[in-house]
Amino acid sequence: MTTAAELREASARLLQETELTLPSLGLVPTMGALHAGHAGLATAARAANDVVVASIFVNPLQFGEQADLERYPRTLDADLELLGQCGVDLVFAPSAAEMYPGGEPQVRIRSGPLADKLEGAARPGHFDGMLTVVAKLLHVAQPPGARFRAYFGQKDAQQLVLIRRMVGDLNFPVEIVGVPTVRASDGLALSSRNQFLSGAERKAALVLPRALRLLEGRAARHEALDPDSVLEMLASERSVSLDYLEIVDPETLEPLAFNCRHVPFTGSALAVIAARVGAVRLIDNVQLGPE
Repeated sequence: MTTAAELREASARLLQETELTLPSLGLVPTMGALHAGHAGLATAARAANDVVVASIFVNPLQFGEQADLERYPRTLDADLELLGQCGVDLVFAPSAAEMYPGGEPQVRIRSGPLADKLEGAARPGHFDGMLTVVAKLLHVAQPPGARFRAYFGQKDAQQLVLIRRMVGDLNFPVEIVGVPTVRASDGLALSSRNQFLSGAERKAALVLPRALRLLEGRAARHEALDPDSVLEMLASERSVSLDYLEIVDPETLEPLAFNCRHVPFTGSALAVIAARVGAVRLIDNVQLGPE
């Protein structure tokens, strides 16, 4: 489907064909260049819904530089094949003119103070653009007379927190489902950026999941997290330039000052990390304690 009208017509027809009193539709928004992590989202949606829609749209509002937008990989044929293998019913692949018919939108979602830190500090305006396109996709895909769920990966933890906050604050009639991070066999979180890593850089990047696993293990054993020792481990990998390692509240993203250093860990937290490996910027995170 390349237009909103086509998507609405096709999804309504499929929902009607289920002959259920209250069917469900699952939406998987993506920017394409799909990998096994996206397949995990589609598979989760397929397992829980009667109709599954995926979107593929490289959103220009999320890119700070035109060169980054132009460099983003477009692999529509391969993406369609992967989504078909996952059992997705419909793919919405609109043009920029379809999504923003009046040109760059003058009215946008403002992400607020939750987006001023972590990834937002490194990519000003990124989350405003992300929330604006997600809001549009949720409106376009919203099914009449059906339950509605949308699926996002936990790897982009700050994005997931912001989407849940937008949906709650603005009363969107949709359930947001977070899907656990999918990792390669070596532990690296799957990302479309991984393809830009050389062999040596990928080996160096493995220090990021090792650091998170160390914190995760200490939290599970209710030990002191001792983030200073984790920072020393990260610093030992010279080709990795750390942007941040933070232990934050899972809902507010505020840094946790307590039970992080020399006292036993209790409660819940989110360990988030970002670093450059060569020219590639990677992010990852792990839940500490119960969700």
